[in-house]
Amino acid sequence: MAKKSMTDFMKRHHHHALVLQGGGALGAYQAGVYEELFNTQFQPDWIVGVSIGAINAALIAGNLHDNRIPRLTEFWHLVSSGMGPMPDHLADQVPNPFFAPFADSALKTPRIAFNQFSALWSAMLGIPGFYRPRVPPAVLQPEGSPEALSIYDTAPLKATLEKLIDFDLINARRVRLSVGTVNVRTGNSEYFDNFQHRIGPEHIMASCALPPAFPPVRIGGESYWDGGIVSNTPLQYVLDAGLPEKMCVFQVDLFSARGELPANLAGVQQRHKDILYSSRTRYNSNMVAEIVNTKKAIRGLLDKLPADLMDDAEVLHLQKVTRVAPIDIVHLIYRQAAYELESKDYEFSRASVLEHWRCGRQDAHDTLVHPEWLKSSGLNDGVTQFDLTRHTRAV
Repeated sequence: MAKKSMTDFMKRHHHHALVLQGGGALGAYQAGVYEELFNTQFQPDWIVGVSIGAINAALIAGNLHDNRIPRLTEFWHLVSSGMGPMPDHLADQVPNPFFAPFADSALKTPRIAFNQFSALWSAMLGIPGFYRPRVPPAVLQPEGSPEALSIYDTAPLKATLEKLIDFDLINARRVRLSVGTVNVRTGNSEYFDNFQHRIGPEHIMASCALPPAFPPVRIGGESYWDGGIVSNTPLQYVLDAGLPEKMCVFQVDLFSARGELPANLAGVQQRHKDILYSSRTRYNSNMVAEIVNTKKAIRGLLDKLPADLMDDAEVLHLQKVTRVAPIDIVHLIYRQAAYELESKDYEFSRASVLEHWRCGRQDAHDTLVHPEWLKSSGLNDGVTQFDLTRHTRAV
């Protein structure tokens, strides 16, 4: 099947949504996916993100079409600049020359050493344009003060967001933007949506405020943390909206729930993190699909009722709550390399960021060019899921 087939597939939808999971440094994969989708018929009119997904979402929604890839590129170049000079374009890998033999090595052990050192570097010295170690540290700050609540100071992120994102454009509502947070006081998941709120840098920072690394963000008298604490995958928010017209959702996840039995403690930490932050994505989407398709079946039965029952209050209620529109979900999941361990989400080396970006482009390209690789979930009404079950890149 040709790329035109996927283009025709997307043309059949009234709405296009892009759903972006949290995952720190792995978020470059989402940027790569979007770059590959950029010149297709998939032009999202709704972008929903959590944590790093919220930053990518805001960079897209907060820039005019032609500026989106340059702004994404600028952000990911900035945050990966701590261990090497900026390359001329994304195809290059130019880490610090001292570490180049390790970064370019195809051997597993040297690359593990490079990645782990890079992650340690990020933890100790912070990330340019993102966060910096708090001085003096939180344990020496007055109890109850904002400075006592986190290891890092995220003031650099606020400056980066203000530089790269046009918040007036976001609030003009040309593209719907929703970012997930959790209310520190209530423990409940809350979304800030530009169709309902005026969005500023603080809302994006709240979605990224993963404790204890980052401080809670104060908005409207309440404090908020990273939405990934409750659910790292914001698909449910999109499905709960119940838009009345057919929708295509590209869901880009950064953690895979599937994996092998660990062989050591580092592997245990990695699998724990994968399971925790995958947020039971497949289970949740399957359950939502079943609920939506059950509603569709009930709707079909209601249509067969005798005319004298159609004005019954209970029938009218069921007609209202079972109104659904078809939803197609195209699911892409980052599949990690063998040398990536538990530090993969805070390992911001230039080599890894560019690698994640390229993987995102290739997976999206494989989806578009080879739609036969999309295996249908078998649900033909209501919600249908498509999963990239094969790909050409090595992992």
